[in-house]
Amino acid sequence: MHKFANPARFLRISKLITPWCFVLTAVTLVIGLYWGLFIAPADYQMGDAYRIIFVHVPASYMSMFCYGFMAVASAVGIIWKHPLADQSARAAAPIGAVFTALALFTGSLWGKPMWGTYWIWDARLTSELVLLFLYFGYMAVWEAIEDSVKAARVAAIVALVGAVNIPIIKFSVDWWNTLHQPASLMKSGGASIHPDMLWPLLISILAFNLYFITVVLWRIQSLIIRRQIRGLRIRIAEEKDNG
Repeated sequence: MHKFANPARFLRISKLITPWCFVLTAVTLVIGLYWGLFIAPADYQMGDAYRIIFVHVPASYMSMFCYGFMAVASAVGIIWKHPLADQSARAAAPIGAVFTALALFTGSLWGKPMWGTYWIWDARLTSELVLLFLYFGYMAVWEAIEDSVKAARVAAIVALVGAVNIPIIKFSVDWWNTLHQPASLMKSGGASIHPDMLWPLLISILAFNLYFITVVLWRIQSLIIRRQIRGLRIRIAEEKDNG
């Protein structure tokens, strides 16, 4: 992976990949959401209210996936000093925060007809809310510390410590009594969702993954360019002072 650590090489490769990812994101998102919202049959218990899962489930999954990505990238940055690892984690943080907020919002909309309330201090909901605050804390570290090297180290520690919340979110419905329904997609014995509903859900999850790849590549490119501009300005200022 170190051959991709060179910023110039990464920029060249990512600029070739990004347009294709964007097209695939748009196609899969349209197919998944249209199939799920308009073609898939109504649920025999929840009726059409269940259709929010085609946004809620992918967003919930991606909220954890993004943080896992950040934790792995942070570990790589600490252990192997990979030049782009910390920037990758930084680029992923706002995307993960948006997915988490979307998961909480759609979950609240779903909770009203299912539970009779928009919010309850349920184990799954509470741990997901904690995840949102972890994203905010991670991003705040980058903004609060001016030294980029020090900011990267502190932010990496925050990401790695906060990673303990991921299994809590995942297994909260199994460990505690909770109103949130148990896993129906990723569980032993296979998914318990009818294929007419499963396929659009899987396509929506794929679309959200492709969206993440597209935007994180854009953000890494932006961070690299900003860093290069900052370095150039520093050199120009030093030359003026020396001259």
